[in-house]
Amino acid sequence: MKKVLTTSLALGAALTTTAFAQPRLSAQSIIVNPVQPDLAVSVRVDKDASGSANPVYRVGENIRISTTVNRDAYVYLFNVDASGEVSQILPNRFESGANFVKANTTKVFPAAGDAFTFTVDGPVGLNKVLALASLTPLNLDQVSSFKTQQDQFATVTARGQDQLAQALSIVVTPLPQTNWVTDTAFFTVAAQTPVQTGSLFVGTNVAGATVILNGQRLGSANTTFSNLRPGTYPVRVQAPGFQDFSTTVTVRAGVTTNLNVDFAAPVAVAPAQPGNIVLDLFRGLLGAIAGTQLQDPARSAYDQKVSELQREGYVLQNTRQTASGYVGTLQGRTGTVTLTVDRGANRTIVVQVSETTVYRY
Repeated sequence: MKKVLTTSLALGAALTTTAFAQPRLSAQSIIVNPVQPDLAVSVRVDKDASGSANPVYRVGENIRISTTVNRDAYVYLFNVDASGEVSQILPNRFESGANFVKANTTKVFPAAGDAFTFTVDGPVGLNKVLALASLTPLNLDQVSSFKTQQDQFATVTARGQDQLAQALSIVVTPLPQTNWVTDTAFFTVAAQTPVQTGSLFVGTNVAGATVILNGQRLGSANTTFSNLRPGTYPVRVQAPGFQDFSTTVTVRAGVTTNLNVDFAAPVAVAPAQPGNIVLDLFRGLLGAIAGTQLQDPARSAYDQKVSELQREGYVLQNTRQTASGYVGTLQGRTGTVTLTVDRGANRTIVVQVSETTVYRY
């Protein structure tokens, strides 16, 4: 702060001469030369060739910024986002990051041959790109600096367009009024467009099963059906030799809902003949085995699905047993998953995964 204050005092004394111009701070253009020099600079974003509009970019979109001067000049580009964070675009340490621009030529960043892209990030709202052109190199030590040798972009110390304008006014005030000029371009950052369709995966343990959703035949089971409109629908799974399985599923935008149907054939036990001691004994043993739940199939299906989700990066939060099966909650990077496993009719096991997607801007 002392260094800035000392510089300000020195510049204040210099303002008594007519060779220097006091910059004008503007809410629209950030900083403006109070006179109109013959040096001119323009800055554009690739969605607006005119430079006078305010195009919209969604989070994650690529953007290219171009600048043109009518005389050989050094061009400095800054971006002020909706939260007031200031980024220095030019100069930078990429191959195309030099900021000397020849007269009547256009410099684009990133350049066509660059092996990287410039991606729009949040927060959402209005962004301002300021181009400052000077006939001589400017000392930006009080505005920005490269913290390490590995940094590709300089870190700007100013926060918000007011601080940036004040800092740049200190830099340009000693210059002759014909030596510098600015231009400003605008663009708005908008949130990503949510995905409007969802997917449904139907798995079965038998071959030849068919999936019917809301009365419409989707196709064979063990397939992921995409581009489904979100909503809750009746679903029927048919398999040769087995009774149809029916339930309802909820399709959510941007999420794949899983439905696993385990068709099980009934165990046929030959009727015992009256008075046949051996057959009576076998019948009793088979009945005892059938009546004993050696392993809960719903729990097995639940544990298997939990393991699959954990391999995908989800973390199990809790598990609770219900009257018909098990319910668990898992947390992942993109949202919360609710896993429900029920013992359905006809000795089937129904597995459903419902995910609440979290969009990060």
